[in-house]
Amino acid sequence: MIIDRKINYVILLKIKMINKDSNNNKDIKKEPVNWYLVDAKDQILGRLSSFLATRLMGKHKVSYSDNTCLKDKIIVINAQKVVLTGKKIHKKKYWHTGYPGGIKNKTFKEILNSKNSTSVLKNAVRRMLKSNTLSRQQLKNLYIYSNDKHPHEANNPSILEFNN
Repeated sequence: MIIDRKINYVILLKIKMINKDSNNNKDIKKEPVNWYLVDAKDQILGRLSSFLATRLMGKHKVSYSDNTCLKDKIIVINAQKVVLTGKKIHKKKYWHTGYPGGIKNKTFKEILNSKNSTSVLKNAVRRMLKSNTLSRQQLKNLYIYSNDKHPHEANNPSILEFNN
C-alpha cells in the first residue's frame, strides 16, 4: 500500500514537470507595442470612453483574452474639449471625497476649467473597465492630455479614427 502511494506520487510529480515544460511561453511571438493617437475634440464623453475602454481591454483583436493585458498605448489629446449632450454640462455634478461629510459639489464645466481637466475622461474610462488589478495595468496604457501637445512624438503614434 505504501509502495503504491510512492509510485503514484512519483508519477504525479513527473506529470507536473512535463506540464511545466510544455507551458513555457517561448514559442509565443511577442507583439510589438503599438501607439495610437485619439483626438477628443468635440467628441461625446460616454461614447469616447467606451471606445477607449474596449481598445484598452483588447476586445477589438482576434487574440482577445480577458486575463491578459495588451501592450498597446493610447494617447488622447484635447481632453478638455470633450462634450456632454443636453444640459448635463451644468447639471451633472461630481461630488464626494469618500469621507463622511465630505460632500463637495463641482459641475462638469468647473472641472474642465480647472487644473485637472483630464480626470473626467480618465474616471469615465476607469469605471468602464473591470475592477481588478488587470484594469489598473490597462489604465496605465492610457495617456490623456488636455491640449494638443504631448511628449510621445518619438513613438510615432498612428492616428486612430473614432466617430467618423
